[in-house]
Amino acid sequence: QVQLVESGGGLVQPGGSLRLSCAASGSISSINAMGWFRQAPGKEREFVGRITWSGGETAYADSVKGRFTISGDNAKNTVFLQMNSLKPEDTAVYSCAARIGIMYHYWGKGTQVTVSS
Repeated sequence: QVQLVESGGGLVQPGGSLRLSCAASGSISSINAMGWFRQAPGKEREFVGRITWSGGETAYADSVKGRFTISGDNAKNTVFLQMNSLKPEDTAVYSCAARIGIMYHYWGKGTQVTVSS
């Protein structure tokens, strides 16, 4: 079992920045990547980005590329989502997930990010 806990959400003005954290615990040996997803009210959950454990390789959705950065601290089993130049449309519940093979099997409960002036 893997437990994931997100933190760092909050209210920020358009153009501002926010840094989210995701701490993993439990059986982490089978995790090959950690991903970030988000879900806005009335919308489907969408992929934000991910980072691989071994090589630290990142990938991002086009909607956030150039504004968001994912990093990780393997020793602490923690990943981060640095969000810059935030827009109102970035408002959503952000969740982290642990990928086993090609599927994300474990999910955190999410943290709210609200971008508003």
